[in-house]
Amino acid sequence: MATAAPNQTLPLFYNELVPLNVAEHGKMKIRAIEKAPGIATTHAIPATVDEFALLQRHYPIVFSIGDQPVPLVLMGLSEGVNVFLNEEGKLLDTMMYVPAYMRRYPFLLARLRPDSDELSLCVDPTAGAIGDFKDGEPLFDGDQPSQATLAVLQFCEQFETAGQRTAAFIEELKKSGLLMDGEVAIQPEGAEQPFIYRGFQMVDEEKLRELRGDELRKMNQNGMLALIYAHLFSLSQIREVFSRQVMQGKGPVATPQLATADA
Repeated sequence: MATAAPNQTLPLFYNELVPLNVAEHGKMKIRAIEKAPGIATTHAIPATVDEFALLQRHYPIVFSIGDQPVPLVLMGLSEGVNVFLNEEGKLLDTMMYVPAYMRRYPFLLARLRPDSDELSLCVDPTAGAIGDFKDGEPLFDGDQPSQATLAVLQFCEQFETAGQRTAAFIEELKKSGLLMDGEVAIQPEGAEQPFIYRGFQMVDEEKLRELRGDELRKMNQNGMLALIYAHLFSLSQIREVFSRQVMQGKGPVATPQLATADA
């Protein structure tokens, strides 16, 4: 538990990062975040391949544009729109799966020194998850991390490992040349023109069908093929998200476009 503040570009959701340490946080407690309005207005959340099977049941999974794509879960089809959360950042349907990136917040494993590969558990102090609360679980037991803190650390470590598997999957996907610019057209009943959504990448099904047998066999053996089909199956959820936006009075807009999000 280091004491030096990390110097890095902050990822999505995070306003500030401080490393947990007994000197500063020894008497503090951890509790659930009461409000997260920033999350409630985020339409695209980074995802890991470990979650694809669960995510594809509820959300579209796409890939960001650019040379370094990342998997994204779409919780809305327009910038600032999230149809699955209320204004406080709470799930409207508590039975739905919550992406791990959201569950990890406000904690994060970060490298405190550029010359070291060691990662330290950090927290965004602006989230209101740690403090001198009457309720909650202690962060430390004496000078050692508490069971609650160790559980958070374990989850963050698992997320980092999943992130490494995700990066390896993306590299293989880029090598295969299967990614293409995505486009979805939705024609609501009574609308004169369809609404066209772009600004993301997806797997080209035609190229996938044209792969050689040995390439498909390799993808099947390493688990990549199952992930690709989870992504492809999930795309049908785009119309469900569109319907939710309409029902909630959040769209469609005149010139809809899927904006990208950075991990």
